[in-house]
This record gives sequence, C-alpha cells and structure tokens, in this order.
Amino acid sequence: MNDSTIELLYESGPCLVVNKPPGLLTQAPPGIDSLETRIKEFVKRREGKAGKVYLGVPHRLDRPASGAMVFARHVRAARRLAEQFEARTIRKIYWACVEGRVAPEKGTWEDFLWKVPEEPRAEVVGRDHPEGRIALLHYRTLGAGPWGSMLEIELETGRTHQVRVQAASRGHPLLGDDQYGSKIPFGAQHEDPRLRAIALHARSLSFLHPMTHEPVSIVAPVPEAWRTLGLG
Repeated sequence: MNDSTIELLYESGPCLVVNKPPGLLTQAPPGIDSLETRIKEFVKRREGKAGKVYLGVPHRLDRPASGAMVFARHVRAARRLAEQFEARTIRKIYWACVEGRVAPEKGTWEDFLWKVPEEPRAEVVGRDHPEGRIALLHYRTLGAGPWGSMLEIELETGRTHQVRVQAASRGHPLLGDDQYGSKIPFGAQHEDPRLRAIALHARSLSFLHPMTHEPVSIVAPVPEAWRTLGLG
C-alpha cells in the first residue's frame, strides 16, 4: 500500500512496517518533518482521528539511509518489539554500496566504536577505550561496478553509524557518505546536504509479531537512486 507521504509495506493489528525514504529523520522535534510525523498524519487521515495518535518507535535509521522500519500502534506492542531489539532476536539485513573492491568477498567485521560526545559521528577506537562498545557485523559481496562493491550486511549489534564507520575505516566508505570520506555522490544532489542519500538500505526485517508471536519477514524495495547503479 502506498500513501502520498509513506510507503506502507506491512500492517497487522498494532504493528506496521514502513519503507523510510533517504534524507528523512526518523524522529524530530515538533514542526520538523520526520517519518514518525508522516505516519501519525497518515493514521489520522485514514481513521478520521482528531486527537493525538500513539506511535511506538523501537529503533532508528540514520537520516541519509533508507529501508524497512517497524512501528507499533500501542504501548504493549512497542514494548515487546523493543525487547526483541534489545535481545538481538530481530534479524536486520542491509544493502550497502561502498567504494573499492572489498576483500575477502565475505567475512566478519569486529571493532570497538565510540560515539563522539556532542557530535553526530562515531569513531573506531582501541579495545581498551573506556567508552568503546563492540560492533559486530557479517557481510558478503553481492556484486560490483566501476564505483565499487555492493554488500549484503547482517548486523549483530546496532551502534551509532555502525555500517558507515566500519566500512569507511577499512577504506570503503559508502557512496554519498562524505561525512566518512566518500568522494562519489549518490542519488539526487540536493542543495541542502541533509536531504542527500547514502547507499545504505535496510533491505529486510524479520521479527515475531508482538501480539500473535507469528514470524514476520518484510523486504523493502530500494529507492530509485540504486537503479541508476544498475542494482535493485
């Protein structure tokens, strides 16, 4: 189901999955556009609600990234989804296009990351750093182009900018991610850099429905920018 402001991929009871577009905040202060606001407005219009709409947000995606995100329409469902994220039982698969050829073609990246205080970025630090937290992911190469490699990534941890930092630290920044050293633009080059995309897409989410406990697996189509690379 598509709406003018959201792409709804799945809905069952209080649980819904939306395909987040790149350049849009997951959440924001009042008056600033965000995916949370768009979903609430969609629900209000569809159901004719005049008052406030509850929406549980159990996880986030970086503003320049796109892909599948799950939300909850009531508190109990939100809490049960959050518990699954905390227990790392939700399977998250990402697609990423990075500069250069990644070798080996599949493997595991393990680092310790530090969220830089008061700044929207993270860094790889030594194992003995007092605020370093382990970051673990598994990847395999799906294809390649003149721009570099396309990876499928499964996250075991969910650190700030994890995929972006771990890839860039190995000399393979994500396309469009100039914050972490990319020299190759990706997608529409908006005058406002905050609206620009990076080549990171939450391709699929697999979880247990918070109320029925049935397994749910949702795949999110890639944005148009991916097709310009001959992908998707």
